[in-house]
Amino acid sequence: MALAGKKVFIVYAHQSSGSFNAAAKDAAVDVLTAKGCNVKVSDLYAMKFKAIATVEDIQGEVKDAQHFHYAEETKLAWEAGKLTADITEEQRKLTEADLIIFQVTKVFFARLVHYYSTCLFYLWNFQFPMYWFSLPAILKGWIDRVLTLGYAFSNEKRYGQGIFKDKKAVLSFTTGSEESMFSANGINGDMNVTLWPLQNGILHYCGFQVLAPQIFWAPAHLPREANANLLLAWRTRLEGLLEEAPLTFTPMDYFDGEKGFRLKPEVQQKQSTEKFGLTVGVHLGLAVPPNNMMKAGV
Repeated sequence: MALAGKKVFIVYAHQSSGSFNAAAKDAAVDVLTAKGCNVKVSDLYAMKFKAIATVEDIQGEVKDAQHFHYAEETKLAWEAGKLTADITEEQRKLTEADLIIFQVTKVFFARLVHYYSTCLFYLWNFQFPMYWFSLPAILKGWIDRVLTLGYAFSNEKRYGQGIFKDKKAVLSFTTGSEESMFSANGINGDMNVTLWPLQNGILHYCGFQVLAPQIFWAPAHLPREANANLLLAWRTRLEGLLEEAPLTFTPMDYFDGEKGFRLKPEVQQKQSTEKFGLTVGVHLGLAVPPNNMMKAGV
């Protein structure tokens, strides 16, 4: 699939222009612009993007101020065109984009900085540091405030039937620890488990086809030449990202919507004889399928 003419939206969440995350973001901008893409970047720290989801995100009166419910009230505001300008602008960028890249860093412990970027085809790219095995507050706030009920998901439109099911997403990030520490027997735990809430609970939940993450293992501990090679590999991957197959998630028709969206008995019975569960999250008490959240086709 040609990239020429595609619109790319990069959500960037790192404070330093000298960081590895900044270099990864710049690499994405360079490669995709050279391929003929129209690239836009939301630099959340430079924008001083508000991270807290509050009633102030709605212009005018709300339906029930005494028992304020953010999701329901922002859904009504989105339908009425009453969300604040900063949210509306980010939703516009997201809606128009073919490729969305979330560029962030990731930190697990106070002095271990990790870098986490995401690229989505028809596509988001997040570039960010993961703080405490999760997202930086400013990026989590972007997700809370921009991916509003009605606009990004609904009870009827989620997972395989999600609103963004025709778009793709990919996370690209750095870690502060070496790869062995994120293994099934490593001190940080299995990276597949760490990625499940982000890739399944946010991206796939909104319907995105999630591509395998781009992981830069502990670049802060590597020599300059090694880091240059990491960025070169990222540039090479960007050239063919749209042709990649997405990660595997359990299909929606495996679940019984009338019985709490649990696996249908026939599916569960069939899977019970397998060595591994269906996915990291839907494991049925069996072994977690290795690299389910890190490699396509697993």
